[in-house]
Amino acid sequence: MAKYRIVRTDFWNNPIVMEEMSPEDKYFYLYLLTNPQTTQIGIYRITKKQMAFDLGYSIESVQALMDRFTQHYNLIRYNPETRELAIKNWGKDHLENCGKPVMDCILSELKEVEDRSLIRYVAELIRNPDIRSLYESFYIHEEIFFGSEEKN
Repeated sequence: MAKYRIVRTDFWNNPIVMEEMSPEDKYFYLYLLTNPQTTQIGIYRITKKQMAFDLGYSIESVQALMDRFTQHYNLIRYNPETRELAIKNWGKDHLENCGKPVMDCILSELKEVEDRSLIRYVAELIRNPDIRSLYESFYIHEEIFFGSEEKN
């Protein structure tokens, strides 16, 4: 399967992109959406060092951008222990209509995610009920299991 990512032209009409983001922010966001580590599920493993190398930035600059995207824009989450990054709007922008091959790919990639809270984070904005239920199956089961364990 060819690996490519589509950036919708309405990316540029997003009020946050238009009014709040600097050119550097826009460049970083496009990188997060299209870099070689991206996956079909919007959650992928990447190091800050790799981002800095790819973008030609220092690690400190990447950290500042990540802080801004996490805290100010609330567009990503990053787990520094697992080195997994999740893009909040991925499900809304990339997962509308999917056939069986894509659903199989999604299932396979979801199995690889270590930090299940990132799955919930991306799932919140998925409109397609079949895809959303696939995401939910990876964190609802754990909530039921660990929730009942806490009660005992």
